[in-house]
Amino acid sequence: MNSRTSCPSDRTASRPLLAERHVARLLLGTLIGRLPNGMAPVAILLLVAEQGGSLATGGLLCALYGLASAIGQPALGRMVDRRGQTRVTTAAVLVTTVCLLLLRTDAVATPGLAAGLVVLAGLSTPPLEANLRALWAAVLPDSERRRAALALDTGAQGLIYVAGPPLVATVSALQGPGVAMTVTAVLGLFGASVVLSAAPSRRWHPEGARTGGFLGPLQHGGLRLLFLAVSGVGFALGAMNVWAVSMAERHGMALLSGVVPAALSAGSLVGGILYGRRSWPGHLSRQLRTAALLFALAWVPLSAGPGPVAATALTALPGLFLTALVTSAFLTVDALAPAGTRTEAYAWLIAAVGSGQAAGTALAGALSTQPYTAALPAAGALTCLLVLLGARRRLTVADPTRRRGRHRRTPAHAAHAAHAAHAAHAAHAAHAAHAAHR
Repeated sequence: MNSRTSCPSDRTASRPLLAERHVARLLLGTLIGRLPNGMAPVAILLLVAEQGGSLATGGLLCALYGLASAIGQPALGRMVDRRGQTRVTTAAVLVTTVCLLLLRTDAVATPGLAAGLVVLAGLSTPPLEANLRALWAAVLPDSERRRAALALDTGAQGLIYVAGPPLVATVSALQGPGVAMTVTAVLGLFGASVVLSAAPSRRWHPEGARTGGFLGPLQHGGLRLLFLAVSGVGFALGAMNVWAVSMAERHGMALLSGVVPAALSAGSLVGGILYGRRSWPGHLSRQLRTAALLFALAWVPLSAGPGPVAATALTALPGLFLTALVTSAFLTVDALAPAGTRTEAYAWLIAAVGSGQAAGTALAGALSTQPYTAALPAAGALTCLLVLLGARRRLTVADPTRRRGRHRRTPAHAAHAAHAAHAAHAAHAAHAAHAAHR
């Protein structure tokens, strides 16, 4: 289908986005399938604690899980680009499920086995988020509807880290950490099954030709700089979570450690809805820089170290611009990634955010007693902005038409919205690791 001629009818354009065929199923299935990202670290901590292990042991296992997941996503994304979603993602989710179920054994008594299972579970974490970004073009031919879906997708990713940890804590309190880990594994398997059994996923095929050589999307200098830039976004999120924990301890309000990240996630969801409701002026590269500027400015009031109530309210502000920034980053990846490497490129962007979050967590943890810890999120956001400004020429998206799949050619303007993203973390993947360290 040529997107130049695929204008939707007024009836289709006015239909609620979630009423579009496959949209609700793919979005909900991906969110459920990715719940282990927010649940597994907390379940690991609770299991280790129940078995008499130390917080250091649980934290190490959680760190291994997060690091292995960040490493595994690009590799699995490359495999999806070569062999399709069904076989690769099915194998990955089965391995992850088995590993999480086996973790119910005595992790403290057999730390080597526990570490191996955690690493394997992380490496095989199914690339559901990257897969979803690759599916939107097939589900929503109209570019504006795609952009709205991608923005909603991006904003909704934070719900994983709002709902996941409390769910684990509740099940663990009622039935024990072992049952909580079983629920975590089963939810991941169920969500992945919902997506993989959907027609768009079953019919998705890799592009016919692959370019980029061994490095794949990393061969593109602009994409390397983009990945570096979004690691600053992850750094801001990671530092924010540690700052929230330290503030909760300082004020004697344990609830703050969860409420502050939840406020950012809520802002991100609202921002995703607002961002997807209208078209925005300017080229994609300018939108990316503008979103980065607003995201950086939104952290400035928090650098002054406000009180608990003000901090909770102000943390929602960066969330409003987080979705626009991450979505624009994914759209840029979609437009610039070499043919046959898009799923891998999406996975690299997700991994970059996760790596930045780990760095932000580590540095903020080391400096948690210092008064300037509240300024670390702003520093990460400013780094993102400076890198994007320096890379503006390399991230400029050209206008000529380019191939968008095995049987499809679309203009680059339409391609910008083809497979964008949320998290969030992508960008919100950090919350899982931070919840684990708590």
